[in-house]
Amino acid sequence: MFRVPTARLPLLAVLGCLLSLLLQVAAAQSQQQDPAKPKAKPNSGTDNPTKNADDQPMWDPLRAEKDLEVGQYYMRKGDVDAAMDRFEDAILAKPGYALPFRYLGEAQEKKGLKRDAIKSYSRYLDLYPHAEDKAKVEKKIEKLRAEVEKSKK
Repeated sequence: MFRVPTARLPLLAVLGCLLSLLLQVAAAQSQQQDPAKPKAKPNSGTDNPTKNADDQPMWDPLRAEKDLEVGQYYMRKGDVDAAMDRFEDAILAKPGYALPFRYLGEAQEKKGLKRDAIKSYSRYLDLYPHAEDKAKVEKKIEKLRAEVEKSKK
């Protein structure tokens, strides 16, 4: 077994730190010189972790549930835009999950985005054809369609 004299341990620690620092500097320089790598865009005012972070997994059911909870919180507080963002994040995290589409439809309906609400509600029923609230959602869709037709005239 190889033993290092105790007097040389501080010197080895300093050399280890210097080596680590040199590796970090080299990595930073290679990132600056890599023209193929796109530059990070500043946040354009939207809080969308799925679109902003490359390391986020696309299929993340736990994040989808959390996004639903946060979106419902925003709806209760009256921040419909933030709620819509969270419901869209939940859809991206778990695309076949029907519930975010219903909540997104409700938020879009509150916001006055009738056509989008119809699409969201319809997608909800496509994914969950035996929903307990199917009749209620179908009535909402019919009401929204009538309002869209009325606004065309």
